Amino acid sequence: MRSNSMIKKLVTLLLCLLPVTIFGQIAKQSQNMGGNATGLGSGEVFNPFRNNPKDSTKSELKVPQDIRQWHVDEHLGEIIPTNADTLQFMFQNWQQTEGMTGEYNFLGNMGTPRQSRIFFNRPTTTKFDFLQPYDYFYLRPNEFFFIDTKSPYTNLSYHSTGNRQTGDDRLKAYFSTNAGKKFGIGFLIDYLYARGRYDKQATSLVNFSLFSYYKSDRYDYNLLASHYRMKQAENGGITDDRYITRPEETDGMNSNFTTSDIPVHLYSSWNRNGIYDFFFTHGYNMGFYREKMVADSSGTVKDSVENEFVRVARITHVADVKYHEHEFINHQKTSNYYADDFLPYDSTDLTTHLKVKNTVALSLCEGFSKYAFADITAFASYRYDKYTLPDIDEENNEYIRDYDEHRLSVGGSISSTQGKYLKYKAKGETALIGEELGTFSIDGEVMFDFKLWKRNMQVKAKAFIKNNRPSFYYRHYHSEHFWWDNDLSKEFKTRIEGSFEIPSWRTRLSAGVENVMNYTYIANEAQPTGAIGRYLWRLKVKQAHENIQIFSATLKQDFKYKIFNLNTEVTYQHSSNDDILPLPMINAYANIFLKFRIAKVLYTEIGADARYFTKYYAPDYSPALGQFVQQNPENRIAIGNYPLASVYANFLLKQARFYAKYYHVNKGTGTREYFLAPHYPMNPAIFCFGISWNFYN
Repeated sequence: MRSNSMIKKLVTLLLCLLPVTIFGQIAKQSQNMGGNATGLGSGEVFNPFRNNPKDSTKSELKVPQDIRQWHVDEHLGEIIPTNADTLQFMFQNWQQTEGMTGEYNFLGNMGTPRQSRIFFNRPTTTKFDFLQPYDYFYLRPNEFFFIDTKSPYTNLSYHSTGNRQTGDDRLKAYFSTNAGKKFGIGFLIDYLYARGRYDKQATSLVNFSLFSYYKSDRYDYNLLASHYRMKQAENGGITDDRYITRPEETDGMNSNFTTSDIPVHLYSSWNRNGIYDFFFTHGYNMGFYREKMVADSSGTVKDSVENEFVRVARITHVADVKYHEHEFINHQKTSNYYADDFLPYDSTDLTTHLKVKNTVALSLCEGFSKYAFADITAFASYRYDKYTLPDIDEENNEYIRDYDEHRLSVGGSISSTQGKYLKYKAKGETALIGEELGTFSIDGEVMFDFKLWKRNMQVKAKAFIKNNRPSFYYRHYHSEHFWWDNDLSKEFKTRIEGSFEIPSWRTRLSAGVENVMNYTYIANEAQPTGAIGRYLWRLKVKQAHENIQIFSATLKQDFKYKIFNLNTEVTYQHSSNDDILPLPMINAYANIFLKFRIAKVLYTEIGADARYFTKYYAPDYSPALGQFVQQNPENRIAIGNYPLASVYANFLLKQARFYAKYYHVNKGTGTREYFLAPHYPMNPAIFCFGISWNFYN
């Protein structure tokens, strides 16, 4: 409690100092400041008002040219440059657990576990990872923003709703600085605390990350070290959906009750995740120097030359170490909720996972001669995993059991990114030694830019074939209420998808199809209690005996007329087996807004957005497992067919970006079936406020 109080005081102090800080910066440094805003506060510098060059409301403030951003591929350590203006402009949605366009199912409260309704946006590997439902908060190396800046760069972001009893807050601080031209260092602090509108649903998520990099012609490295502490209170959902859909039929005193008065199933249960991440990639470049003509700012070539380093080959090493501890804490005897009790009441329901992975790659680089038409890479990877689970010996004594797994794999890749019209990449990998012997993956993509009827167009195609062993926790899991040891077949997946984009029309169409053999899932075998409609939780891992096909198509179309803007995105999906892999047929998002300037300096968006999906038997959420699972076939319910709308005002003033939003403005209208997971209602109508600001020097 004292820690939360101190944090609240810190946030209050920062907000009190905010106006003085921002306007002091504007007054003193407006002549040399760039007009970047930041979205998520994790380093991404962007101008949310970017648009067609002819747009009269486009911000004239430019991102400083001395800032460069990139991600790092966690497999081969490749640098993935990111442009400063590629992030979506919708800053009012940055804090949404359901995603920028509302495509995720989640438990209602900010920071709770989530799962995408768009199947092609889910992980392509067979993952049962306790961190997967928290991808809203947990950053992998290929999602973290590294920044190279000649002057110190700081971003502070803050989001808040509600009060001390039911509100939520998120505070992020990102800092980066250079020490010379080659070395940089920085950190990210991310703190989220959401008390929850419904009883016993609070979340507390904390991340502290340190990063560093060094880059020279011959040698470079990228380092990321992170520590996460994530705790989620579990209430098991509300006991009766009618408290939301038909409150007059409940015992809620003629429906005069607040959301926190609605009874829930669990009152003393939590899931806790602690993670230590260490990622380090470095490489040595072999090559030569050649003369390069220098052009001045007007583009005129000068007589002077400078030396340019040309890479011929590269040796790369990637080290990836993670220690993860997951614990389910239950201080409530729940004989009327779970079917089984495998461990003594209030025992240690804990599992740990240590991963140590090293990859070495040798690459021949594209472009050093006219015959070097592509990057060609060969690599070898060794991975060691150690898991611990509780177990019971023959004398019924509890002990900790260790599981060790090893994997040696080799592979190669070929890619070309320097072509004017054609770019492509393909990669393959197979396991030679270890428990995953025989697994393999092949994936590739190609992008073609061309002109048709004097318009720029782009066509992309992707495909993969994966033969993966289901993850450890699908094969083995021991806990207080769920217990299994399975011998599972490999899961075989094939997918092909393509997209067609016409930037001048603001049109993008994509479609794809996937086939899955031995689809692995968590089946719900709930046990009846004898009372009508009452079942006890019992879960098992199963595999589908038939192939499952998934088809998906998405149309994204934006419209603009003067200050009027309309952005739309519609996804159609079909699953050949809705009982095992349910998907909504339609998932849609629309954002309508006016964009203009006030007094030539305050860039403004005022509008409303809505998200919608058709009814389907969405996955249920298991508190003791912390995962989305199949619904109980005996009493499953469909959710959806409820549009969730919000209104907002979004502003940019110099370095400061801020918004005000009224979330779920249509609460209480229509069917009132506002659930994003079975028995977990959305938050009611709430007012949200957020601000983000950048500092240089």
